[in-house]
Amino acid sequence: MNPLDAELTRRLEELESRALRRRLREVDSPQSPEVSVGGRELLSFSSNDYLGLANHSRLRDAMIEGARRFGVGAGASRLISGNLRPHVDLDDAIARFKQTEAALSFSTGYATAIGAICSLVSRDDVVILDRLAHASLIDAARLSRATLRVFDHNDLGQLESHLRWANEARSQGGVARAQTLIVTESVFSMDGDLAPLRDIVALKERYGAWLMVDEAHGTGLYGEHRRGVIEAMEMGGHVEAQMGTLGKALGVSGGYIAGSRALIDWLVNKARSFVFSTAPPPAVAWAAKEAVALVQSEEGERLRQVLWSRVNRVKEQVIESGWALPAAQSAILPLRVGGEEEALKVAARLLERGLWVPAIRYPSVARGEARLRLTVTAAHTLEQIERLGDALRSCAGPGVA
Repeated sequence: MNPLDAELTRRLEELESRALRRRLREVDSPQSPEVSVGGRELLSFSSNDYLGLANHSRLRDAMIEGARRFGVGAGASRLISGNLRPHVDLDDAIARFKQTEAALSFSTGYATAIGAICSLVSRDDVVILDRLAHASLIDAARLSRATLRVFDHNDLGQLESHLRWANEARSQGGVARAQTLIVTESVFSMDGDLAPLRDIVALKERYGAWLMVDEAHGTGLYGEHRRGVIEAMEMGGHVEAQMGTLGKALGVSGGYIAGSRALIDWLVNKARSFVFSTAPPPAVAWAAKEAVALVQSEEGERLRQVLWSRVNRVKEQVIESGWALPAAQSAILPLRVGGEEEALKVAARLLERGLWVPAIRYPSVARGEARLRLTVTAAHTLEQIERLGDALRSCAGPGVA
């Protein structure tokens, strides 16, 4: 064993001893409530495919058509020669959907966060971030070299304190053009609760800051036209940068920023994860454009209504089974366990009964706050939800609100 492998083996053993080692599971079937894993048929409550679009026939057909018309690869970055028609059409579709002047799609949500935040702020600026924001947002803030301030989850008082400090620091430092960027999610990926966007917008405007909201888990599920929590809270004209993903409720892959034309033109020039990446496969963009259209259709509304009815039934099953739930406002239902080893044991007991409910551990959540993360989709049947309730009853006990 060479020195590198020896050291990495030691580190992996340390992760194993702390119940923090992760392993890949191979799924031998399309995304759906029932998946084939390692030769077993499992009932999955682990996917973010909220509207059940990942294997939708309309999107499959669009992907095939996109590949037939535009090939497999883009061949270059979009600034060179890879800016194919599907990419342009997708950006236009997102902008219309979000009711912004323009939009720009990226290869992944992670690349979106890195490209956007690192191009908007730098060393003289300040980023103020919710403590429970996604890892991509945290990493982007650190990479930007801006001063980072973190406020306790949804703590408006602490957010205002940081905003006041940032304004005072700017005036004392004499950096007239320094900026403050607030970054939050609309729906938090591990707790399933919502950000108080109206209050955050009020603070943002009072202190002259910018606001970036990640609608990864909100797009397709909230608002009259399913644009997200920003629409539901009527804040569309007050958020400078709307971030989102194409890989959750939209069922495909990629990320995007929607906002003003000036913002998007700036990202085209300065977002390094966009400038220096080969464009995504055109077929993916073609399918994603179809997904944006589907979510806005009558079928999209029907799927959303089915999803929320399924979420309500799962909540009932969870509570009836003896588990406690926080005040969940989304399709993400965290069953809090506490210790990492105990969370793995509960997930293993469910797996024995044929249910795939992932154990979420540090660093995805804080140490000692491990939980099972139940995610519900419109594709789940009532019978499958009853089966979940039976399985949860067999291992109830550790859940706490």
